Amino acid sequence: MHLYIHVPFCRQACYYCDFHFSTSLQGRAEMVEAICREIELRKTYLPDASLDTIYFGGGTPSLLEEADFQHIFQTIHQHFRVHPGAEITLEANPDDLSREKLQLFHRMGINRLSIGIQSFHTPHLQHLHRIHSAEDARTCVRMAQEVGFENITIDLIYAIPSSETDPHAIWRKNLAEAMALGVPHISAYCLTIEPQTVFGKWLKSKRIAPIDDEFAAEQFQILRDTLREYGYEQYEISNFARPGRHSQHNSSYWLQHPYLGVGPSAHSYDGLRTRQYNRSNNPQYVTALQQGLIPAEIEDLTEQDLVNEYVLTSLRTHWGTDVERIRQLSETGLSVIEAALPALQQNGWIRREGSMLFLTETGKLFADRVAEELFWVEA
Repeated sequence: MHLYIHVPFCRQACYYCDFHFSTSLQGRAEMVEAICREIELRKTYLPDASLDTIYFGGGTPSLLEEADFQHIFQTIHQHFRVHPGAEITLEANPDDLSREKLQLFHRMGINRLSIGIQSFHTPHLQHLHRIHSAEDARTCVRMAQEVGFENITIDLIYAIPSSETDPHAIWRKNLAEAMALGVPHISAYCLTIEPQTVFGKWLKSKRIAPIDDEFAAEQFQILRDTLREYGYEQYEISNFARPGRHSQHNSSYWLQHPYLGVGPSAHSYDGLRTRQYNRSNNPQYVTALQQGLIPAEIEDLTEQDLVNEYVLTSLRTHWGTDVERIRQLSETGLSVIEAALPALQQNGWIRREGSMLFLTETGKLFADRVAEELFWVEA
């Protein structure tokens, strides 16, 4: 079983981010209290109260104070059993990670850091409206390793526009910097312009140009080739790990294991047929929990939802999509997929091994499109 905790605070808004957060830390204590109250109220949500992973995401959970973490961990241990070898991840930004804070996190039992570096090129960081510099990024990873963190993942963003003569030079340098640091896991995401972000507004006013798909595809190929050369396995479209270092928590989403999400905007899945979505509003979330109410909407999943979600998540992974599982979910869904497969195989985007479907190397460039072709859509 898996627990996600959304901490909805950031020092400033990145221009590309559309996650739920507030740049005001006012009400932090009340938010932590509400999160703990939700953990208590939802202690029976998961079919098994033994946690294999805990993930602090956001937002920027590294902004919380020691007392905040102590309160949350105490509440978790009061209502759940935490597996002795549980993966406990904390998302953090380089500008938050002093040596003292890293030592604190390590003492608390956090054993995996997810550091939002995004780039080792300071002008790109400024373009994205990140606080830290390239040197901050290098320093925080080295400090974390010195403190004793071995399981570290860093986030990188590609397809950031470049005015260099070689448009891929900065991306290659970013990857070289990451390899030099020796982190065992890398999550790399294509820059996406969402409508409600600063970049989205700039795109609408033509202040910036849309992402060039060909440029993005070339950088994705450079990413795959480089990380493969250094012994990383692409176990999900955007995630690369050395042996034994894949994210257990994120893999639970792709493999559709049950998980509980607490905090504003957090999602939960019972592993059966319902999903829940918490309200994306900090004051409303806190007020509801103060009244003993869970501010969540419940969605009952249909056979069509179950099939499409399984295809969407599983096809992105190296574990692939099992048509026998689709048969168990829905014979109709299976017939839809079987009808769409020949064209995708002919394009060279999907290969079939027995009952398993896998994206080919070319197919990974079109993962979302391939999934859409396999979706069960009512006529």
